[in-house]
Amino acid sequence: MVTTSEALELVEGAASAEALFGPRTTDPGKRKQAKRLYHALASVLHPDVVGPHHPRAHEASANLTRLHHEWIHCTSVELRTRTGVYRIGEPFAVGSIANLYEADGPHVVKVVRNPALNPLLHGEWHALRELERFTDRNQWLRPFYPQLLDTSGEVAKGSRAFTVLDPLIDGFVTLADVKRAYPNGLDGRDYAWMHRRLLKALAGAHQIGLVHGAVTAENVMVHPEQHGIVLAGWSFAVESGQRLLATSRTITYPPEVLQGEPVTAATDVHMAHTLMLDLLARNEHRQQAFADGCRQEHPTRRPDAADLLGEYDDLLEELYGARVFRPFALPKGE
Repeated sequence: MVTTSEALELVEGAASAEALFGPRTTDPGKRKQAKRLYHALASVLHPDVVGPHHPRAHEASANLTRLHHEWIHCTSVELRTRTGVYRIGEPFAVGSIANLYEADGPHVVKVVRNPALNPLLHGEWHALRELERFTDRNQWLRPFYPQLLDTSGEVAKGSRAFTVLDPLIDGFVTLADVKRAYPNGLDGRDYAWMHRRLLKALAGAHQIGLVHGAVTAENVMVHPEQHGIVLAGWSFAVESGQRLLATSRTITYPPEVLQGEPVTAATDVHMAHTLMLDLLARNEHRQQAFADGCRQEHPTRRPDAADLLGEYDDLLEELYGARVFRPFALPKGE
């Protein structure tokens, strides 16, 4: 139990919110500790407790409330690892399991919203490290994957794991942004280069036995000007033959996932071509038929991503002739 004199000493001696409540943090456990301290101090400093003739306590009570509000509603917190410190503010994107923040460096910090889902970020770390080793030997594939820079590592129970990534901000948008910018669907010639690069990203991951498990418009990053594609969102990734650790209600899954069966490269192929159907303009009948052929109900009947590259190129040559660079941009204001 804190006495009034002890509470006065603590509050009056605090030059800042951090001096009283400790470093600002997103750690739920530490935020609960700060809340308990606030209530302990407020319970002995409140005007109703000390009475009307204790102006010093009244002033301390008002300062305590202000400091606690500043601490709780801080717009910037520090996340620390063994090798780095990352100060984050408000999220710039909200994913299915985590929020994304910009940090000085520059870096992108991905913080899981619920500590119970920390294992999904652990899976992402494993997948990105495997892809890094793979692209050390296959440098041409490196631009297709996010670059892992740092991680929280193991965290205390109740704390949230986070991932630090090389930023994909300047010039990049998601395929979901592209879809919103083109509500009537994309010209097949524009989606062609996006899909070819997505197939390459999937083929590389499948070569080392990884299944992405969440090939959605939100997880495909696009650089319109440079014709770049990065397959992000590896939190659901597992090794082929395993079951997904979790699913999202916002994702359209193939039959094997809905039935709780193990996933394989064929799972990603189905999802990539569901995405293709969703992005193409409705008059792109030949490419739509191609996508339908890759969405067979039984996984063993679906083609491999690596094999599809050649088949897709044949279709594109038949439809549009020799390959040429086709500039692409989102409408102004998008």
